[in-house]
Amino acid sequence: MAQGARKTIGQVTGVVGLAVAVTAFLSVAAVRHGFFDLKVYYGALTWWVHDGGEIYDFLKPGTQYGFTYPPFAALVMLPMAYLPWTAAIAVSVAASVVVTAVLFWWLVDPISRRSGWTRWFALAVALCLAAAYEPMRETVNFGQVNMLLLFLVAIDLLRLLPAGSRWAGVGIGLATAIKLTPGIFIVYLLVTRRWRAAVTSMAAAAGTTLLAAALFPDASREFWTEALWNTGRVGELAFVSNQSLRGVVARLNPEHPSTLAWLALVLATLVLWAWRSRAAVAAGDEATGLALTGAVMCLVSPVTWVHHLVWLLPALILLVDNGMAAPAGSRRRRVLLGAAIVGYGFLISRIVWAWEKDFTGLDGFLGSNTYVWISLALLAFLPIRRWATPADSAVAGRSRPGQPSRRPAYRSSTSPTGAAPPASGTG
Repeated sequence: MAQGARKTIGQVTGVVGLAVAVTAFLSVAAVRHGFFDLKVYYGALTWWVHDGGEIYDFLKPGTQYGFTYPPFAALVMLPMAYLPWTAAIAVSVAASVVVTAVLFWWLVDPISRRSGWTRWFALAVALCLAAAYEPMRETVNFGQVNMLLLFLVAIDLLRLLPAGSRWAGVGIGLATAIKLTPGIFIVYLLVTRRWRAAVTSMAAAAGTTLLAAALFPDASREFWTEALWNTGRVGELAFVSNQSLRGVVARLNPEHPSTLAWLALVLATLVLWAWRSRAAVAAGDEATGLALTGAVMCLVSPVTWVHHLVWLLPALILLVDNGMAAPAGSRRRRVLLGAAIVGYGFLISRIVWAWEKDFTGLDGFLGSNTYVWISLALLAFLPIRRWATPADSAVAGRSRPGQPSRRPAYRSSTSPTGAAPPASGTG
């Protein structure tokens, strides 16, 4: 049997084995939510379209939960009201899987090419690992829209903006009009002085919001004047699933959480994020800018449920990317890959739920906020990469034909020993 055929068989066997292992893990670890959030969307749209009610007046029977997204999100989801329930589930799951596969192709493909891995094999392994990732499995099983929003933002930051497209910013604007929290990516564009993309994103967000207001004036009036400010519709701030800085503060004193302490933490976090984001863009590292902004969004949002932490996926993948780009056997490679494994391990473990009923004491403070600590660590320490200079590319290009380049396509902003490399004209 040819060596290539043996390699393919080995890879197929490995992927099948990993898929079986992940399935077994999910059968034990995954919690079934019965597409709870999708039921809220579906019920609200059905109530609105077929029963003549106002969409923001709907509450899922027996709960306090209703439709909390802006009116443009209702417009985007409107076709759901004309689908059978099982078809709505199928569309939700299929959409999340497809956009995840495309996003992972963009992020994982550089790792596979640099390492000489078969590209389909690297993508298949990444998707299997993502299926075990708690925020991902929660997103799918709740019927949430997180991956769709991340994909819209990634189109801008990973494809359109680096290409200098005049359409860069549209995806961020659409994501912001669907759900307000991705609006921090507009701030990211402003902080990093990409004025045209920032204006485009604001115009897209404003235009789609005005379109929804023109089509649904009553719903728009109710959302912007009442529903948006009714925080009781989203749940308890101290609930352990709220893995934001606001959740940390609320769990310290659930009855009277300190708004001042939360705002101080948010301010310090935003300062760190702005500094690191500007450094990433100055180095030409848009992927890390995406990852840092996803992490800070999870931290500063008043409510970040566990399923929102899919926004940490780019950062975890980039940890692996940076680790594989470091010299083989180096301390830097071991540290970065070890950090990725530890972070991923915690984020599949449901560890925070051990303190669901009682998050008091030092162990409660540390354990119930585990995912917050991971978000902070990624924000503070995710390496920023300087893309290769033409001279570097020329050296890489002299690899033997058919052999993967041993030289990384970029240089990290710190050397394997931690010393800063020579300045390359970036601040």
